[in-house]
Amino acid sequence: MNAPVNLFHQPLFPEIIPGRYIRRLNRFVIECDLGGQVVQAHLPNPGRLWELLIPGRVVKLVKNTLHPERATPFTAVAVEREGVTVLLHTQKSNDVVHFLLEERQIPGLETAAIVKREFTLAGSRFDFLLKEGNEKILLEVKSCTLFGTSLAMFPDAVTARGRRHLLELAAHSRDGYRCGVIFVIHSPGPAFFLPDYHTDYAFSQTFQEQKDLLFYRALRVSWQDDLRLGRGIRDESIPWPLLARECRDQGSYLLLITLPAGVTISVGSLGRINFPAGYYLYAGSAKRNLAKRLDRHLRKRKNFHWHIDYLRDVASSCIALPFRTQDDLEHVLAAALVKIADWSIPKFGASDCSCPSHLFGMEVNPLHRPDFLGLLQYFRMDRLTAPDHG
Repeated sequence: MNAPVNLFHQPLFPEIIPGRYIRRLNRFVIECDLGGQVVQAHLPNPGRLWELLIPGRVVKLVKNTLHPERATPFTAVAVEREGVTVLLHTQKSNDVVHFLLEERQIPGLETAAIVKREFTLAGSRFDFLLKEGNEKILLEVKSCTLFGTSLAMFPDAVTARGRRHLLELAAHSRDGYRCGVIFVIHSPGPAFFLPDYHTDYAFSQTFQEQKDLLFYRALRVSWQDDLRLGRGIRDESIPWPLLARECRDQGSYLLLITLPAGVTISVGSLGRINFPAGYYLYAGSAKRNLAKRLDRHLRKRKNFHWHIDYLRDVASSCIALPFRTQDDLEHVLAAALVKIADWSIPKFGASDCSCPSHLFGMEVNPLHRPDFLGLLQYFRMDRLTAPDHG
């Protein structure tokens, strides 16, 4: 098996072309400004990437010389976020792990040898088969690009495939293999790692349930501007007590509702209300059964009970943004939103509290606004501090 290039000395890609991100056309295609010309680029990352793909940010592109059959002439391989280069190309995380295994820089696997990449067992394919003495090791690699000031999380979108990998690895562990997952964190900042229980509750539950059968490594890496790997490789901790405390089917949430045109509708006891066209954020909470509450909000066909039901009925789309926690964040979220919103609807969703409103309007999609994404990052990640890691 050929060893990968020395990523400390040689860039991951030979020629980087900087562009400016404009918008995402679909899961795998983005538009960029390249010296005044709008070009399309393949995006080899199915994640949501809300915190990374903000209009105007520098995206590092490479020409698709190896894939001339693609309709897009470029591939987006990295993005700059506040001075930090973040690798977008998920498959290249496997090359990083391959290199670090060869360099003996992965804790707990210093003496493991690579037997095969893309190893198939019982109909499923795993990223690596390793061997250490007489022990066989199955290894999966996940690319982590979601991070705050001190916490990194995976995944940033629901991954049924990722959860299936955990269950399959656990089954092979019972059959005698040593099995694990390496999460490659593409940022030098985070000091600890957790599964993103806000976004994928099922994956996070499975992550906890299988921790006695699997080993997890959260490797923090950094990238230089030319996409050479930085030398500060660290294995970050997983604070299990914090995860057990926070990963519950309860908490607060925001609903992001889109109104392409203004409407005037009756809203229960509030009477008739004019809603200008735009984007609306509604703050709510559920002390139990949060998933069921969100499912109800996302459905249109239902009996109207809350103020938000009336608005949801005329909205073109609705996205749920949960904050799973034992802490009550509903009113704190409302207080934070009023500071960045363009307008609010008085007393909407706030008939049983002293808040002026729980519904806030914005002219621009908040998922494209750094101030809202900063709010999302704070309440999901930055407000947390890791206790004794246990």
